Amino acid sequence: MNSIKLFFSQRKLWTFGRSRHTSPLLKDLGGCGRSFSSSYCPKVCIVGSGPAGFYTAQHIIKARQDVEVDIYERLPVPFGLVRFGVAPDHPEVKNVINTFTQTAKHLRCSFYGNVNVGMDVSVSELQQAYHAVVLSYGAGGNRCIGVPGEDLAGVYSAKDFVGWYNGLPSCQELSPDLSSDTAVILGQGNVALDVARILLSPLDILKKTDITQPALEALAESRVRRVLIVGRRGPMQVACTIKELREMVNLPGTRPEMVAADFQGVTEALKGLPRPRKRLTELMLKTALEVPGETEQERRRNASRSWGFRFFRSPVEVLAEPNHNRVAGIRLAVNQLEGSGDGAQPVLTGEMEDVSCGMVISSIGYKSLPIDSSVPFDSRKAIVPNSMGRVLQATALYCSGWLKTGPTGVIATTMNNSFDTVKSLLEDMDSGTLDVSAPKTGSESIRTLLDKRGVKLITFSDWEKIDNIETARGAACGKPREKLLTVEEMLKVART
Repeated sequence: MNSIKLFFSQRKLWTFGRSRHTSPLLKDLGGCGRSFSSSYCPKVCIVGSGPAGFYTAQHIIKARQDVEVDIYERLPVPFGLVRFGVAPDHPEVKNVINTFTQTAKHLRCSFYGNVNVGMDVSVSELQQAYHAVVLSYGAGGNRCIGVPGEDLAGVYSAKDFVGWYNGLPSCQELSPDLSSDTAVILGQGNVALDVARILLSPLDILKKTDITQPALEALAESRVRRVLIVGRRGPMQVACTIKELREMVNLPGTRPEMVAADFQGVTEALKGLPRPRKRLTELMLKTALEVPGETEQERRRNASRSWGFRFFRSPVEVLAEPNHNRVAGIRLAVNQLEGSGDGAQPVLTGEMEDVSCGMVISSIGYKSLPIDSSVPFDSRKAIVPNSMGRVLQATALYCSGWLKTGPTGVIATTMNNSFDTVKSLLEDMDSGTLDVSAPKTGSESIRTLLDKRGVKLITFSDWEKIDNIETARGAACGKPREKLLTVEEMLKVART
């Protein structure tokens, strides 16, 4: 009995004293933990279970032995863009799910899926139940091209197209028209190259991935044989990385189709480039200008599909078929650059170029959307205004990931971004700026509230039922998994 009193005495003193150091007794017993009276624990709520949300949770749990973390997710399934954004033929990138799973199963972490924050529960209600709320729900909106004709049939956002072949429930009705020979992708980042690669990949490659069966069947009937990847600036400003470019160069059954004039003066500028940019540019130059060896020449001659960058081009108008409401082509303005390096800006020359195509995919970036009127939002930058993750003009409210910075970088970038936000949160705990002295109800009151509103929570163990079904279905056809494609299917399996 005395040891139990000592435990709670030390725990209360340490928690309320905001010390950076963990009581050895508390640490041995796993910190606060769900098995003890949780009123003594600081409680943090994270909205969004993508990379930003899980990295935020992971760092909080590692840094403080007394904090409980609850993650709320709109969908019944976790992992956000790792599940729905990473290309199916990049399974190694998805290995981070193993780390996220360890976090979700931690004694001081809980996952609650099928909760639409802003609709099912307000941010203000979360703030009443938790000492701090971290918004990490990412960038779920599309950036508009901003030209006439972008609403024509046959024009798609890369976000929706990626969501379609990756099994995002909201994108399963997309049914992209793949009946034309040529597709044009606007944007030259990694997502643009992912889309081009999926459109042109041999089915034998895709069949071994977790691409959805409906997408696989549609691609089997696809008539797309040529993909042009269009950018406003030049080869030295291209936004993709060398890994994605190398995958395009080596993609079986395809050949590159470049315009030599686009590379004028690039060779002379190589010396002054940083090493990553230099290697990327050298590969582009080699692909576009060098005469390949005999083996590569033969491979290219036998290729039935082609892809290529088109630089110094800006979309002006999506052209429609006569008397039809669908895409027939795209009009591009020809640019020249003013300035150099990453700061170079495109300037119109007055010259125009029309490209015939039956599909236009806009890959010019995602954007975050506001989810609750009580949360400050910068609609121009499409972010929550913040200072080092602290939401401006708000108390005990933080943000991480793309909602904090805009849609930039890769998963590793998001990890560092999230860690920086956690650093701010912990500093505020330690300084007393964030008051954790008063007990908070956390998930207990939120679960009661959601139950009254008819919202059925999905726990991580419920997700594991979905995971088991998906992997079993995948194994039956030689794939890592076959995803459930509707929220209704997910909920049915989770509640079985």
